[in-house]
Amino acid sequence: MTSPTPTPAAPPTPTDPLPSLVPPAATTTSTITPAPAPATNDAPAASGGGLTGAVLSAAVVAAIVGGSITTALARRATRLEERSRVRTTLAEAYQAYGDYKEFPYAIRRRRPNQDGDERIRLSEELRQVQSRLSFYQAWTRAEDPTTGTAYNDLVSQLRRVAGTSMREAWLEPALANDAGMNIGPDRVDLSELKAAEEAFLKAAEDHVKAITEPWWRRVARAVHQRRSVQPTPRTGGGCTASAEPSSGQDAADR
Repeated sequence: MTSPTPTPAAPPTPTDPLPSLVPPAATTTSTITPAPAPATNDAPAASGGGLTGAVLSAAVVAAIVGGSITTALARRATRLEERSRVRTTLAEAYQAYGDYKEFPYAIRRRRPNQDGDERIRLSEELRQVQSRLSFYQAWTRAEDPTTGTAYNDLVSQLRRVAGTSMREAWLEPALANDAGMNIGPDRVDLSELKAAEEAFLKAAEDHVKAITEPWWRRVARAVHQRRSVQPTPRTGGGCTASAEPSSGQDAADR
């Protein structure tokens, strides 16, 4: 038995489409998701700005505090130097006062065999002391009115009391022996100057303390002194009341 002969396939006609050599593109059904926007670094920037501001603020505060402390220390050093200068000058003023007080004794203790030379020597020394007293009278008055008033009163009392004793000493003969060197209060009495001395020393002490006193305490004291001043009583018309009648009123009363 013979196998059937296969029938050859008919050639493709021109109307049949040619097979495509390019494989078809695969069709996807995935959804395109938009890319997220890049994250901003706002939080670190904000924290960094706050940190910078805090650092700058701390630096400014530290500079202000340091400058204030430096200024306060410089002012205190200046006040201490001023106090030392004033204290020294006040001591020199009191020393000039003490030098003048010695002349009633120096005149009585002059050398007896050199009258002319002793008069010239003592007069020249007295002139120099008088010049120093005049200088310190002006200086204390310019430095502080209260201290100046106390010192001027002290010098006035000194010239009155010690000056009188000096005039009496020139009228006495010079000492001729050692026993006469002991000059007691019966011959030279300067005890009247004690009150004026204490007043000046107290005023000088208060002035020296006030130089280094804090500013707020000086202001408080000035306000207290201003409030303690009693106002002058006035009449209803605004004029100061007078205790004595005027000449016109007196004439009218007569």
